[in-house]
This record gives sequence, C-alpha cells and structure tokens, in this order.
Amino acid sequence: MSEKKLPNGMKLVFAPGCFDGFEGTQEELDELIKEIEQGFADGSFFEKSQPVDLGEVEDMDDEAKEALGKLFDMMNNKGANRTLN
Repeated sequence: MSEKKLPNGMKLVFAPGCFDGFEGTQEELDELIKEIEQGFADGSFFEKSQPVDLGEVEDMDDEAKEALGKLFDMMNNKGANRTLN
C-alpha cells in the first residue's frame, strides 16, 4: 500500500494492486500518480468531479450498485477524516 500525506492535510492511499491493470509504461504510471496527487493537493480533483447517479450505471448489477452506494454513504459520513483507497 502506498500512502502519502498531502499539503492540505489529506492522506491519499493507493491500495495494493490498484494499478495492476494499467497498460502504459512506468513513466506514464508515474505521471498519472503525480497528477492524482496534485489534484488532491490543490483541490482540483474535487472541483472537476461529477455526481454519480447509480440509477444510470448500465454495466453494473444490482449487488454491485448496492455495494458502491454503501461505500459512497460511508465516505460521506466520515467527512474530511477519510482515507481514499
């Protein structure tokens, strides 16, 4: 697990294996991780985000939608003191 404390006080954690399906070069992966870290640090990640309507997700079965909905609820209830995996 990779963990980094960001200047804004947030902690960004990448779960083991989260980039296993990445099909680019190591340099491209390093750049992607850098962009993600920068987006969290400066807040642009959240500014550019869009709400997810689970009713509009077509490629997901009901069980997966329910699990994702519970995850969203859990993240919303934890507020700023959450770890994103």
